[in-house]
Amino acid sequence: MPETRLAPYSRNGDKTDNSVTAQISELWELIVAYAKQETVEPIKGLARFVGFGVLGSICLAIGLTLLLLATLRALQTETGSSMQGHLSWIPYVVTVVVAVVIAALAGMQIQKKRRG
Repeated sequence: MPETRLAPYSRNGDKTDNSVTAQISELWELIVAYAKQETVEPIKGLARFVGFGVLGSICLAIGLTLLLLATLRALQTETGSSMQGHLSWIPYVVTVVVAVVIAALAGMQIQKKRRG
């Protein structure tokens, strides 16, 4: 009785082709699928994260600019005649100092997050 050899089957039940070209082709498909999984998918998630970060930064910049302008305007109008004439530069200096303090606080928070 002749010995019968069973052809190897893949997981889905199809006969597999054991030729070198088929194995190389399968390996290439596996490498491409892995590369997409490990690069394209994380980049899609990163794009969403960066998009919200940019949008938040723009909103924060507009809000802080309006807040600083409101501070300047309030100092110019609500202080009466005490900051007019030769002292009209004081509201500008106070506004710049407030802006520097806000920037310094933001910088300290960035440094704190990088260290810890």
